[in-house]
Amino acid sequence: MKFTQTFIALVLLSLAPSAFAVDNIATVNGKPIKQSVYDYIAKDAAARGQTVDAQVKQAITNKLIDSELVYQEAQKLGLDKQADYLAREELSRRELLTSTFLQDFVKKNPISDTATKTAYEDYKKAYGDKEFSARHILVKTEAEAKDIIAQLGKGGDFAKIAKEKSIDPGSKEKGGDLGWFSPATMVKPFSDVVASLQKGVTSASPAQTQFGWHVIKLIDTRSAKPLAYDKIKEGLQKNLQQHGLEKMMAELRTKAKVDITK
Repeated sequence: MKFTQTFIALVLLSLAPSAFAVDNIATVNGKPIKQSVYDYIAKDAAARGQTVDAQVKQAITNKLIDSELVYQEAQKLGLDKQADYLAREELSRRELLTSTFLQDFVKKNPISDTATKTAYEDYKKAYGDKEFSARHILVKTEAEAKDIIAQLGKGGDFAKIAKEKSIDPGSKEKGGDLGWFSPATMVKPFSDVVASLQKGVTSASPAQTQFGWHVIKLIDTRSAKPLAYDKIKEGLQKNLQQHGLEKMMAELRTKAKVDITK
């Protein structure tokens, strides 16, 4: 006796209907809403501290149904065939997979306590044994900086000139005051000049950095007080993770064959 494929399918469905519906929480115009999608949203809500009770479950289900209705209407209008949509879809998929890969990389390459403590020792060495309090006036050209130094040499008020001429938004209104800082937190040309000055003395020549030209006055010095390990442990680990990611990317580029055609 021969059975058609349709007949066999109907028998299977009648014997175990739940086996075919278990992966869906609903259907909208015959289109299924997958249980896995619902589970992901519920899991994310729980991870953010929300209690996934009956009311929340219903809200998630309703949201997915509404989303499916709009999705179907968009398809009817052909919006999923538009060039801009297809480009955005590709970018979204690429970014999602890239993000997933990077998260997986970080998870598989945890930062050890030993590496973190070594980084802390390096931080203390870079911080140095002194902190400085200084003012500066930042301008665009060397000529401007030298003119300001000349004005100061004739008795000009450093704070007043800083407010008038400095292009540094962070210190301009404070008369160029940078507060207390470690040399390690400043770019090297700047910190080198600061370290060479005596208290109350203004630099005889301007220092050039990527930001422009600086006229610097050292206000005071004191013994360095690097932050405690526990206070910067998390930041050190994030920096080490970032370095690990950068190293991984450099290795991928080295192994890859990249041809830029346009």
